[in-house]
Amino acid sequence: MRPEKAYLIEEASNHLAKSSYFFLTDYQGINAEETTELRKNLADRGAEFHVVKNSSLKLATKDKDISEISTHLSGHTAIVVGGDDASGVAKALGEYFKKTKKVTVKAGALGDRLLDASEIKQLAKLPGLESLRAQLLSLVSSPSTQLVSLLSAPSRGFVTVLKAKADKN
Repeated sequence: MRPEKAYLIEEASNHLAKSSYFFLTDYQGINAEETTELRKNLADRGAEFHVVKNSSLKLATKDKDISEISTHLSGHTAIVVGGDDASGVAKALGEYFKKTKKVTVKAGALGDRLLDASEIKQLAKLPGLESLRAQLLSLVSSPSTQLVSLLSAPSRGFVTVLKAKADKN
């Protein structure tokens, strides 16, 4: 194997190893300015956008038990990886597509599970990681808030009775 090809395969493997998910996109028709804007939007969410050769990515996925993704490796392909919030990155890709009608999502993987374009759209509809954390925190803190309120109710009632008695006299 030529050293250049080995380098491209290794680079594709490194991209796949950066996070627990990746999305394949078709970047046909996007110019340099739009690519820069998309990369900036994704970088805000901790993700990266890389143009890859289909053949290199196909060889890189053989080692990772996701070789079925090769059916989506045709045309202009870019890979989106990185960040902790797969839902947020999918949402950013969806928003960019709505705005420009460019960079369509072909497929992806989340962990060991392959996702098609419709499943990635569903993933984009989920709340973001920060929102889920806030919901979890409110669920955890809600019972303690209710407990404090419950424990303070008798003393509050006693104070109310004393105040009513004082006002009467």
